Amino acid sequence: MPGRIEDYAIIGDLRTAALVGRDGSIDWLCCPRFDSHAVLAALLGTDQNGHWRIAPPGAGSCTRRSYLQDTLVLESVWEEPAGSVRLLDFMPLSGEGRGPCVVRIAECLRGSVRLRSELRLRFGYGQFVPWVRSVGDAHVAVAGPDAVWLYSDVEQHGEHLATTSESELHQGDRLAFVLSWQPSFQGEPPRTDAESSLRQTERTWREWTATCSYQGRWREAVIRSLITLKALTYAPTGGIVPPATTSLPEAVGGSRNWDYRFCWLRDATLTLSSLLRTGFVDEAAAWRRWLERSVAGSPQDLQIMYGVAGERWLPESELTWLPGYLGSRPVRSGNAAAGQFQLDVYGEVLDALYLARNSGLAPLHHVWDIECAVVDFVERSWRQPDDGLWEIRGERRPFVHSKVMAWVAFDRAIRTAEQFGLAGPVERWRAVREEIHREVCERGFDAVRNTFTQSYGSAELDAALLLIPRTGFLPAYDDRVRGTVDAVAAELDHGGFLRRYSTGDDPGTSVDGLTGTEGSFLACSFWLADALAATGRRREAEELFERLLGIRNDVGLLAEEYDVVGHRQVGNFPQAFSHVGLLDTALRLTGHPHRPPVHGT
Repeated sequence: MPGRIEDYAIIGDLRTAALVGRDGSIDWLCCPRFDSHAVLAALLGTDQNGHWRIAPPGAGSCTRRSYLQDTLVLESVWEEPAGSVRLLDFMPLSGEGRGPCVVRIAECLRGSVRLRSELRLRFGYGQFVPWVRSVGDAHVAVAGPDAVWLYSDVEQHGEHLATTSESELHQGDRLAFVLSWQPSFQGEPPRTDAESSLRQTERTWREWTATCSYQGRWREAVIRSLITLKALTYAPTGGIVPPATTSLPEAVGGSRNWDYRFCWLRDATLTLSSLLRTGFVDEAAAWRRWLERSVAGSPQDLQIMYGVAGERWLPESELTWLPGYLGSRPVRSGNAAAGQFQLDVYGEVLDALYLARNSGLAPLHHVWDIECAVVDFVERSWRQPDDGLWEIRGERRPFVHSKVMAWVAFDRAIRTAEQFGLAGPVERWRAVREEIHREVCERGFDAVRNTFTQSYGSAELDAALLLIPRTGFLPAYDDRVRGTVDAVAAELDHGGFLRRYSTGDDPGTSVDGLTGTEGSFLACSFWLADALAATGRRREAEELFERLLGIRNDVGLLAEEYDVVGHRQVGNFPQAFSHVGLLDTALRLTGHPHRPPVHGT
């Protein structure tokens, strides 16, 4: 069975990613892209659904592990009575024309150690057993369009529909294993030299992290989060995926299991903001190119998410042959939320483009044309109820956060036109901005409780309300903002962290139309720390931030949520939304502004 979610670490090549457990088993790998079918899927089932374990025979979890400094190269060490061995796992950052490749290098550090490799490939998300044959000194597994080639320094053989080897290493010995994916009709892929690829991969990651402008108190956590966000970037297009996985449950055994391996405009813009504010402008330029390609056409056809290359068709289906992570079913591929109307996305996009301009990206006139078309659409549509940023599957509502982000769309368009001398109906936009602001303050605010609410006329609260001061809709010192922070912190508290909103077992009364509950949402908990700091409660903010840092796993990674009862991470992993929250709060606490200062009318 798969380990705890926090038992995993990510390796990747900026096209796809693999999850490596503390026991040396790779239990998740999709090829050739993040959103492709998995060729190793034990994470959502059992070893029979595909895994690749390298470890001493009979050993359990490694004794210790870490990433090599400022890289995405994972080092796992097993200390045995007769000796010790370390395993280096990484994916070379290969260029176009090469498929994904996993390199694993084992080295005996002391004494002598036996080492076993067991590779069980199962294509089509763990469904299909491939045909495996020897080709020279390699083994190739083929099923339909996929072929995976295994090269190693030790002879492999077949055993119970797996490819295995066992060898003895003495101090100083090193063994290399290389797994390469290639379309089955293209023949053998180019060979990868494990040792030179290791040196190049280390060098590339360290050169990238060296450009980070953050020098504050939490640099280690910031660098690890930045590397994680970079690892979730699809380099050929500049698209950014939130996690590397699908269907890891928001509550173990529950049904809130979703596929998030796509480019969500909201998540990508938040990621972009964090990267820009820490000095990574190239990523912003690549994302802007991805955006202009993906959203080409009418703004009314803009989707909340796209495939990593900009694909629009993302049908949701259930993978019925997979039992799910610890029995959490269904397992899903695709996401039906792609067809939802989420008003806040438009504000997120315009805010990100405004920030990109302020960060020095070269102006592109046709991007302004896209922005103007988006604002025109928001002008026609902002009064409509929507599905909200949490992708509710219940009835559409006039969500306050959505209306605030509609305000942001107009605000950033006005500022862009004025600051950069661009043409647009600024006076009309200003009038709409003021109208939205007035309506939200009248209809979305509960004067008796002194708090904004989840939607107009609702008594429920929403953690997204904590973002009001960050957007500039109202300043942090406004009494309504302070009241909202207090109310959200009290009513959505869950074991010292924060829920997104209230959930329940009755889909008829729950805002999201679903049954079951979920864990504390980590991004929202970071938002609370950020809001506490913004409203002058720095000590409380730092205490919460340190508590959040304390639930990262041993290599600094965070999932989407945290189960305060089971004391474990839950949800898809690693989650960009959580790491963006970490970055934003670290920047806030060390004096880095979130964006150019703005405030409501």
